[in-house]
Amino acid sequence: MFELASIPLSLYVHFPWCVQKCPYCDFNSHTLKTPIPEEEYIATLLADLDQDLELISGRSINTIFFGGGTPSLMSGAGMALFLSELRQKVSLIPDAEITLESNPGTVDSSHFAQYRKAGVNRLSIGVQSFRDHQLAKLGRIHSAEEAVLAFQVAREAGFDNINLDLMFGLPDDDSEGSLSDLERAVALEPEHLSWYQLTMEPNTLFYKQPPILPNDDQIWAFQEAGQSLLTKAGYQQYEISAYAQAGQQCQHNLNYWKFGDYLGIGAGAHGKVSRIEQSKLIVERITKPRHPKQYLDLANQKRQGRVLEQDDITLEFMMNALRLKQGFLKQDFEVTTGMPFTVLEPMLAEAQEKGLLVVTGNEIAPSEKGLMFLNDLLAIFS
Repeated sequence: MFELASIPLSLYVHFPWCVQKCPYCDFNSHTLKTPIPEEEYIATLLADLDQDLELISGRSINTIFFGGGTPSLMSGAGMALFLSELRQKVSLIPDAEITLESNPGTVDSSHFAQYRKAGVNRLSIGVQSFRDHQLAKLGRIHSAEEAVLAFQVAREAGFDNINLDLMFGLPDDDSEGSLSDLERAVALEPEHLSWYQLTMEPNTLFYKQPPILPNDDQIWAFQEAGQSLLTKAGYQQYEISAYAQAGQQCQHNLNYWKFGDYLGIGAGAHGKVSRIEQSKLIVERITKPRHPKQYLDLANQKRQGRVLEQDDITLEFMMNALRLKQGFLKQDFEVTTGMPFTVLEPMLAEAQEKGLLVVTGNEIAPSEKGLMFLNDLLAIFS
């Protein structure tokens, strides 16, 4: 018999507005043309949550993540109101991780202090680079100096759990420049670093007008040198692009990668929720309208739900779990998918034979080769 209580539950809150759309960004974000309808949006978020509560059967929420867009455009008072109202509607576990994404170009020290007072206890600051010429190419609205200032302001506001987002493989980049970004980030001593390659995503300006990027050999050299630097600085890689000091892994993202459940509220947000029907575990994906105007019209919203088939569940589980260096346990698969582990065995055997996977007792993890060629590994399960 399946128990939903054994599947962790998170909440994702999407804030769809940005000061300026970055040319590489494929997230659901919209450039500000008029003042943000903050009060109306917060009210709609809470009403949206009310509609989703029936999906979680009173389960407690372990983590909250405010993403965007640029959620740090929300006022401190607005954040305090939202979290106060949310606590009246749902149960949060003690010391729940509550993360807010922040753009250094929108930093306000009083807002940061108010965010912290309201209960936000983790910041993710989108630095991307500490080189002004690269920030200009990326369409960022902040400078390197402002990125450092944002980090300092966050520390002064009491944040002791901070992630910095950085990219490598930037236009016309070289190893020296790429490593200089990491060195400046490490010097600030954040608890967590997200360090990932710039990619050309469809429906972005860079995809339509691609800049000149480093070749594959250069990218590999950047990655090897960067990983060595991060290891020496005490950051442990626990996911393809995530590095943390001991005990500082992002709990919200870990829930995604371990195929946990999560509600998604906000324009364009999506969730993954499990339920039990006739002793069978059902996994459903739920999406909300993408455009803010459509989302704000809650009464006429056309949210979509899709029950995943067995093959979809298997692939989605593996797409997430195999991003983790430690992989997963056999029982993790059975608990979160509702399927017997035996359905994986033929595919696991093929992946092992190709040297892409390591199976040790109940533990299944990508090999070093598997992490390097993750798409080849996942193709086996598709």
